[in-house]
Amino acid sequence: MADRVTVIGWDGSPLTEAALGALGAASLVAGAAHHLALPEVPPGAERIRLGSVGLAARRIARHRGTAVVIADGDPGFFGVVRTLRAPEHGLEVEVLPAVSSVAAAFARAGMPWDDARVVVAHERNLRRAVNVCRAHPKVAVLTSPGAGPAELALLLRDVHRTFVICEELGGAHERVTVLTSDKVAEHVWRDPNVTLVIGGGIGAGAGPATAGGAAAPAAGGWLAGHDAGYPPPVRGWSLAPAEYGAAPDEGEAPQLRAVQLARLGPRQGDLVWDIGAGSGAAAVEAARFGAAVIAVDRDPDACARASAAARRFGVLLQTVHGTAPGVLNDLPEPDVVRVGGGGAAVVAECAARRPERIVAHARTRDGAEEIVRALTDAGYAVECSLLQSVDLDPQGPADAGAGAGWRERERTVVFLIAGSRAG
Repeated sequence: MADRVTVIGWDGSPLTEAALGALGAASLVAGAAHHLALPEVPPGAERIRLGSVGLAARRIARHRGTAVVIADGDPGFFGVVRTLRAPEHGLEVEVLPAVSSVAAAFARAGMPWDDARVVVAHERNLRRAVNVCRAHPKVAVLTSPGAGPAELALLLRDVHRTFVICEELGGAHERVTVLTSDKVAEHVWRDPNVTLVIGGGIGAGAGPATAGGAAAPAAGGWLAGHDAGYPPPVRGWSLAPAEYGAAPDEGEAPQLRAVQLARLGPRQGDLVWDIGAGSGAAAVEAARFGAAVIAVDRDPDACARASAAARRFGVLLQTVHGTAPGVLNDLPEPDVVRVGGGGAAVVAECAARRPERIVAHARTRDGAEEIVRALTDAGYAVECSLLQSVDLDPQGPADAGAGAGWRERERTVVFLIAGSRAG
């Protein structure tokens, strides 16, 4: 077993005395090709090219002597330290960090980053990384081959963002490029790179799509990783429709919306479709959970109200004006779907896209049975409930006298249908 493993972070700066001492005593050095080419690496040391960190960790564990691992930036931030510290390797690890590549990228851009999201993009999770870029106005993406700036931009094709692409940070060929997202896919980018995805608008040429969301204010926040504007201006969830700009007699009961969102469980990295978004209440609340949201409605005024509600609550969402199911054809794949209008035909079209969960509602039993059948035929496990919500006035009219309270103001009875994809 290795006597000691020292992990050295490298950002292009001269190595510290501690790092030089560890390297000078190393009988094994692991790193990328440009790390192993450093003149400070002892000529007699065994060299391991880092590909799979897990394989390298097993070789280091079998090595008898002193080992050094060189990694870019801060190796404890989405880096090799996590793998090396795994219990099965039994390694004692000392870390000498450098400036992380994310911090360096934001420094090159001259921007603060305490309010940024940071994601790691691989081919297997690229879509989820893109959804984070849809949902948040400031995201740093640690890219990888096959999941780089061009791939990010292609999947963000209908959303306008500014890309700050930092190639080979700290190296002799460092380059920082600023482009709008519609131009990024036209270029070839060198690895490794860190890509900052900034902004919250919808790009030109997106057809009927428009944007909702607020620009972050200049004042500092208090919690790293949260967008400026938190806590939200209004406390609570499943608020009354009026909180989202709807008329008193417009919008679904907050109690129904609460159950719908509970069944969907929107979360970071998800893309939510809200079809028949109306005032945008459900769309905004899904976005407040950190999900990316596309709100679809055939009424342009509803799209405008949803965008205004998003700005009020400081979240980003995309609105699409059009009639389902036809308008859904060009939308990116959803993780969960709320169908607020369109009935069984829209539900069936959504089910064909295979989201994990779909929720819908119906005012009549016949309508509920059609939706249940559409979900069942598509292979979804279905839950159906009859929900009754009664809005009461506990005070009663001011001039009605004692005992006039608890007057019923509104009663809503609706079937809630929730489908979960099997397997």
